[in-house]
Amino acid sequence: MSKVKDYMQSPVYVIDKEEPVQRARNLMLKHYISRLLVMDGEKLSGIVTKHDISHRLSQAAPEWRRRPISKIPVRLVMTERPITIYPGATVEQAAEIMDENGIDGLPVERGEGDIVGIITSRDLLSYFVEKSPDSKVGDLMSQGVVSVHRHHTLDHVLEEMIENRVDRVVVCEDNATPVGVVTHTNLAISGISDAKDELKSKSIKMTRKESTAGRKGYRYVKEVPLVAEDVMSYPIIFTDPEIPAVEAAQILLDKEICGLPVLDDDRVVGFFSTREILSEVARWS
Repeated sequence: MSKVKDYMQSPVYVIDKEEPVQRARNLMLKHYISRLLVMDGEKLSGIVTKHDISHRLSQAAPEWRRRPISKIPVRLVMTERPITIYPGATVEQAAEIMDENGIDGLPVERGEGDIVGIITSRDLLSYFVEKSPDSKVGDLMSQGVVSVHRHHTLDHVLEEMIENRVDRVVVCEDNATPVGVVTHTNLAISGISDAKDELKSKSIKMTRKESTAGRKGYRYVKEVPLVAEDVMSYPIIFTDPEIPAVEAAQILLDKEICGLPVLDDDRVVGFFSTREILSEVARWS
């Protein structure tokens, strides 16, 4: 059976626990990654993901929540004491651990504290494509897709994710037509701060019309919360429940996205993502 060492990413990107969340976000952007190992000197202290950044900053205590992310240390949002795995474990064992714990990455440890890599759900995606199982998208997709309106605030979007235990929501128009997708990546990278490095707000110009007496109009700036359409990914790439799962998985790899809404008779009936693939690989163990 294939081993973790054959699919893990190495070397790994790390950050010190006292460095700011802003640097963690920038490293993720620069290297197209979703997580960083957090170090305390030479010792693994935790792991920080895009999910941690979006979720924990939203749920954080008021005394530091509204501080600029350039002032918030990574240790306040990271997951402490992350689960690790050995290089000689099987890929299926890695998938099973991730699936049971609801996580998408495992640091790979060779001996006490010797971190040699990391294996993630995207690595399992490559493994799934190589194995070419004959399942269809409809066999693996999750059902009961959670949707939000394009004008819902990011706080509402996060509440829906947390309440329904999902990593993404479909953004719809008034007539329920899907127009985009919001994931934790969108929230962490696009929605966490504006140009002033302040959390979850935007400036809009409000204009008064000229009066009948001929007075000039004037403008003022108002701070309003960011909404779903401000951070969503669009246009949406859809898939079909009858398409081979391997073909849809290859689209995820090629487009570097985490999931595809499943459309049947112009209706969204499910979601096919790295999470469903991870669960499927776990069942192979």
